[in-house]
Amino acid sequence: MITEALIILLAPIAAFTIVAFLGRRLPRGGDWVSLIAIFLGLALSIDLFIKMLGAGDPNFAETWQFQWFMFGDYNLTIGINLDNMAIMMLMVVTIVSSLVHLFSVGYMKGDVRYSLFFAYLSFFSFSMLGLVLADNLFIIFCFWELVGLSSYLLIGHWYEKKSASDAAVKAFVVNRIGDAGMMIGIMLVFTHLGTLNLNEVIAAVGRGEMTGTLLTITGLCLFCGAIGKSAQFPLHVWLPDAMEGPTPVSALIHAATMVAAGVYLTARIFPILSPEAGQVIAYVGGFTALFAATIAVAQNDIKRVLAYSTLSQLGYMVMALGAGAYMAGFFHLCTHAMFKAALFLGSGSVIHAMHHSLHHIHSDADAQDMRNMGGLKKYMPITFWTFLLATIALSGVPLTSGFLSKDAILGGTLAYAQLNPGNWLLVFFGFGAAILTAFYMFRLIFLTFFGKYRMGEEAEKHLHEAPANMTIPVGTMAVLSIFFFWTMPTLNPGDAGNGWFAHLIQDPGKVYEQVMPAHHEEPAATHLLETTTPSEEQIAAHPAETHETAVATHSAHDEHIEHVHHQAHVTAMIISIIMATLGIWLAFRTYYQWKISAAAWQKRLGIIYKGMFNKWWVDEVYDVVFIRGLHLTCKIMSLFDQYVIDGIVNGAAALWRALAWIHGVFDHYVIDGIVNGTAWFIGAWGRFVKMFQTGDLQRYILVTVLVVAIFLILKI
Repeated sequence: MITEALIILLAPIAAFTIVAFLGRRLPRGGDWVSLIAIFLGLALSIDLFIKMLGAGDPNFAETWQFQWFMFGDYNLTIGINLDNMAIMMLMVVTIVSSLVHLFSVGYMKGDVRYSLFFAYLSFFSFSMLGLVLADNLFIIFCFWELVGLSSYLLIGHWYEKKSASDAAVKAFVVNRIGDAGMMIGIMLVFTHLGTLNLNEVIAAVGRGEMTGTLLTITGLCLFCGAIGKSAQFPLHVWLPDAMEGPTPVSALIHAATMVAAGVYLTARIFPILSPEAGQVIAYVGGFTALFAATIAVAQNDIKRVLAYSTLSQLGYMVMALGAGAYMAGFFHLCTHAMFKAALFLGSGSVIHAMHHSLHHIHSDADAQDMRNMGGLKKYMPITFWTFLLATIALSGVPLTSGFLSKDAILGGTLAYAQLNPGNWLLVFFGFGAAILTAFYMFRLIFLTFFGKYRMGEEAEKHLHEAPANMTIPVGTMAVLSIFFFWTMPTLNPGDAGNGWFAHLIQDPGKVYEQVMPAHHEEPAATHLLETTTPSEEQIAAHPAETHETAVATHSAHDEHIEHVHHQAHVTAMIISIIMATLGIWLAFRTYYQWKISAAAWQKRLGIIYKGMFNKWWVDEVYDVVFIRGLHLTCKIMSLFDQYVIDGIVNGAAALWRALAWIHGVFDHYVIDGIVNGTAWFIGAWGRFVKMFQTGDLQRYILVTVLVVAIFLILKI
């Protein structure tokens, strides 16, 4: 199985190398090389999946490692960790990626960088598959960064458009913020545990080598990477802008790959998350779910509605993992990948048809604006029915996989709130996002596929269904959104708890409970222990009875929790069906029957609607606080540097120049003056004496006589 995993990983990077360097010389730009590589990976992933189902072992795990390098006394070994979760992620990534590759053949036909686009798709697939299979936090981080690089290249594929290049840069920069926190978490793990192997880290935490506040901080730092990659608030701003990339890229990034990486990482570190870290994670995810859903309600661009929908669903997954609903969070990751990929690819078919229609009437209208659409059901029946099926799944309607996974999340969140009083806000986040999801998705359906085409009869004549290589991937994804694929061998449309997925992907538990179980019991269940936990004297007097009492206590505790979860599941199922029905009914009355005036409600809501339409001005706040704030800070620092730092330097230079001038004047007129004056005096004296040193004896006698005569005269 490890050999198959290695082939799955290495085939895309081999395709990338071939297509990147030789693509233009190959037939059809070398797209077939990328297709062969990813479909080979899909075939091998299916084989691994079948073997996993056949074994039926929820604890299956197979590893392969090799020593990479030595650093002092530390040997860094890296390798592959192949377990049930990894196999499921391989299935998800290869299914979505292979169908996106196939869809791109039709969608990107005629693109100026057609072969390079497929090279980047292969590189992205390699990066994501490596992240899934890595067994070491450091190697996960390496592939994490490669995913960021490849997404930057794909989002900015049409870099001639400023909006596309800006979106690519924005995605790259915002993700680096989260990655910085993740790197700090990795360094904390290595510093305190001395290893980065995930299994060894989990075992070390289970032994109590990292506890308390340090464990909470480490978990939250690692989660920072997930906040960036999975676009959780407040680092969500890059994801909607990533819509500037080609639609296949949107499906690849927003459905099951890049954005799923953060949720996958959170699931991997789930066993070491402390209760405090889990609570923070749950609130981040819950707020993101509702926050993004409110924005999606007011958007008119079909891809932006789906982008904010992705944000909301990612929030659901993160909230579930934070609330301890491990299986539900990962289950929704897998089911969401299918119907969200179908929706993005379906929107690509719609946009493709709209471009063709508008081109024939020479219109500059926005081909992605739902207000320009309408009546497409008649001309694009395959796209409509597949889109509708995926929408029903996303809205959480029964008989779909979305209903199963969303109900599991809502049930888990409700149980968490019951067992941990004071967290009912999470329940509000969950059910609030549920009704908004059903509303905005059926708003999209009614505006796009029903009514009359709004661009005129001439443009309507040129509407057509997408080609088979575009409709087949959409149909495949939509069909995988039906419930029985996920509940087999049982066919229960209301609960996947007895299906293959729930059997193979089980809650690994929290390893910190092995260290301090008494300090982490759920508050609602604590009363069971207070009345039955024996004292130290009772333990000493009756050890056998004490053991039986302890077993009974924990058994009662487990039964209580199981009862709460069961009741929460039933309650959540009823409420979620009501919420989905209400959301669909409101959308039907507003955008199909037109009995409720959307314009009137926009006016009534006032600032609330403006906030939703303007994405709650988060980008504007970031622009003012961080971008303009950074520019202002840079300007202030520049002025400080110019007038203070440079002023001090230049002032010191001027002072030293003045001192040097004074010193020069003193040296010239005083020091040199004394030296030169002395020399002049000596020279003058020499010239004076020279007047008497003529060598004439008669003159010497005459002078002597005159001097004697002068002295005699003066004496007299």
